[in-house]
Amino acid sequence: MNRKLDHSERRILTFSAIHPCQNIAPMTLVASLISLARNICAYRPKFFVTHKRNIREIIRQVGILLIFLEEIHERKSVLPHSLVVCFFELHLAFQKLGYLLEDCTREGARLWILIKCRRISAELQVLINAVATSLDVLPLNSLDVSVEVKELIELVAKQAQRAKFEVDPDDERTMADVASSLMKFENKIAPDPLQLQGVINYLEIRSWSECNKEIKFLDEEISIGSLNGEEKEVALLSSLMGFVCYCRGVVFDATDNRSMDRTDSRYEGEDLSCLNPEDFRCPISLEIMMDPVTIATGQTYERSSIQKWLKAGNHTCPKTGEKLTSTALVPNSALQNVIRQYCSNSGILIAEPGHKSRDITRTIYAGSPAAAGAMRLLAEYLTYRLAVGTSEDKNKAANDIRLLAKSSIFNRSCFLEAGTIPYLLHLLCSMDSNSQENAIAALLNLSKHSKSKEVIVENGGAVLIVDVLAHGLKMESRQLAAASLFYLSSVEEYRQLIGEIPEAIEALVALIREGTPRGKKNAVVAIFGLILFHENHRRVLEAGVVPLLVDILAGSERTDLVTDSLAVLASLVESHDGTMAILCNSALAVLIEILHSSTSRTAKEYCVSILLSLCINGGLEVVSLLHKNSSLMASLYSLLMEGSSRASKKSSTILSILHEFNNRNSSGMSSLAREQERYVQVRNDGCPGIFSPTLIYSATAVVERFTVIECYVHVIFPTIQGLVPEK
Repeated sequence: MNRKLDHSERRILTFSAIHPCQNIAPMTLVASLISLARNICAYRPKFFVTHKRNIREIIRQVGILLIFLEEIHERKSVLPHSLVVCFFELHLAFQKLGYLLEDCTREGARLWILIKCRRISAELQVLINAVATSLDVLPLNSLDVSVEVKELIELVAKQAQRAKFEVDPDDERTMADVASSLMKFENKIAPDPLQLQGVINYLEIRSWSECNKEIKFLDEEISIGSLNGEEKEVALLSSLMGFVCYCRGVVFDATDNRSMDRTDSRYEGEDLSCLNPEDFRCPISLEIMMDPVTIATGQTYERSSIQKWLKAGNHTCPKTGEKLTSTALVPNSALQNVIRQYCSNSGILIAEPGHKSRDITRTIYAGSPAAAGAMRLLAEYLTYRLAVGTSEDKNKAANDIRLLAKSSIFNRSCFLEAGTIPYLLHLLCSMDSNSQENAIAALLNLSKHSKSKEVIVENGGAVLIVDVLAHGLKMESRQLAAASLFYLSSVEEYRQLIGEIPEAIEALVALIREGTPRGKKNAVVAIFGLILFHENHRRVLEAGVVPLLVDILAGSERTDLVTDSLAVLASLVESHDGTMAILCNSALAVLIEILHSSTSRTAKEYCVSILLSLCINGGLEVVSLLHKNSSLMASLYSLLMEGSSRASKKSSTILSILHEFNNRNSSGMSSLAREQERYVQVRNDGCPGIFSPTLIYSATAVVERFTVIECYVHVIFPTIQGLVPEK
């Protein structure tokens, strides 16, 4: 069916019609009316599940008007001014009618359109009245059209004047059934399943997936309504959300092939690991493009960045320097889909263009008494299915819990109260890979609730989750287990408990080595949580995490996994063994390169923190190596001026250390030999050339002694003059 232009940003049941330009050519106006009328007539009654009689009638009348308009356009006769004025009003009515029909067929909005049936009937009445008014003053006698067409227009005008668009009785009855169910939810009474089935059948919601689409639509409307302060509307939407969630869990016995919680993309399942994320960055902002557009030269940029470039009066391509023949921006949807899927697979959080980030704090409460009652009843029902159901029942229940607990704090509390967690833990031992995955994903989402962590651990969940991490039937299950351990490690006593489980840390390190980008990220952040307990440092180092993290840093990709890896190293380097492990894996050059090239302020701060700890714990040999690196000075000075207060202080400290080393180094070889005797002793631990300090630099004293200006005078300026010895 030929639909109109994309109005995805238009909220449902809002009609942003545009009045035609006053000096528009009459035949252009007629052509636009014909286009609108054809779009309206392209709809068929089968597309609608509610308001069928009213919509069928109005489409029929527009179809007759289309014949009239096409005949005017074909004859190309001169149109009187009075006719053009009539067509202006008809154009507005057609636009609004097109929007209304589009909304009545919008995917996932069937229940909402049913509930709004009185408003929609009133809108249709207003629109048919507008058509009747336009036709009433239409100068038919002055038009060069056939007698038959004139008679049809006169008939339509009379019918439009007499038309009464009332709510369909079947729509009324179904809406009453929904209201009855909501009342029962408020009173904590489970509705009659046959009544629920009747509503679902009337709305032609035939599968779990179609029901899920209704939930997604309502959730989006709740988010918009919450941002706009529409309290009454949000309460109604929340009640309907509870109703549809309950139906999805109770009416549909099984999920279908499209029901899994996955990103809907045509690139689903394709291997995107060969792609270079640097190609996803805007050449102007150097950030990953969320709304890529292509310009006349064929180059692609982030929309906001290229718009700023053009508004500044530039008429060339920023990348090629070619003069632009056109400033048109063409959306690059294919690239956008690839970027979204790649970011999803890589665990990179992205914001949807044009949408505000979701505020999950609004889900602390259900939104309405009916929604609260529906969710509590559903939690009890799904827990019962987990306890006594078949294998298929348990898998379906776990998947429903997984989705419901994902983005609602209230839902998590309902499942906690219903005693769901022990049954999910038992399902982790299932030999069905889908059941295991849904169970660990549900536990991951529930573990975000503070009290759920305690219940999981008290029921032996930590050991079971580690077992999934080490021996999960699917890589996805292992990734989810790692993320679950991260949330459990937010409790101080659980960090020690998890660290003492024999396979825990080794399995996390193995996931960094073998996992997907998202699996690696989950494992790295889980390790970061565990090493907040200092005794786990030794276990992590013995498991060989440092070489893997250095490999990640040395890779060509610059994702948030780099920042997470730096955070782990910044914690490990605080100990002597951590320092030695990092130095043994030749991380200095990698850290300096990231400090120089990274666009992330957080990554730079971690780098300078690690370098400072290496200077303090690694002794004169480390300082000497840093002193020889010509690019380090510029990076430190840049961070000194533009970094955060912490990064600036640490940069200042390193510059002071290098300055002190430069002064000592310039005093001569004999003096240097004496200093080495005082500062270092050779280690015989299999890492030749690495030294351990006997006299540790006092970083605090250095910071107090050297101000920013003094660092520039004593370090940067001598470097410019060539006083630093060559490599």
